[in-house]
Amino acid sequence: QVQLVESGGGLVQAGGSLRLSCAVSGTVFRSNDMGWYRQAPGKQRELVANIIDGTTNNYADSVKGRFTLSRDNARNTLYLQMNDLKPEDTAVYLCTAQIYGRNYWGRGTQVTVSS
Repeated sequence: QVQLVESGGGLVQAGGSLRLSCAVSGTVFRSNDMGWYRQAPGKQRELVANIIDGTTNNYADSVKGRFTLSRDNARNTLYLQMNDLKPEDTAVYLCTAQIYGRNYWGRGTQVTVSS
């Protein structure tokens, strides 16, 4: 059974950094389409960053220059390095991956940035 498990969230002061991890288990398939979304209370889920076709990284304008995607294929894990965090980055961050034509989601990890 395919599972995506996020980790690395927490409470951090504005200007701080966190690194989120998304570990994929239950498959040896290395997805070329993975990404991070976030959802704040009372707001719609929004794309933060994603990898398309395994080669192109896209970032939301609000995080460009501050967040960086990377992956470790050996560990089948996607990372999101978040620097210079702002209170408006506070949200539940969810990982998604397209595997064998189906979209899978993790349960999310909470990121809270205090001012």
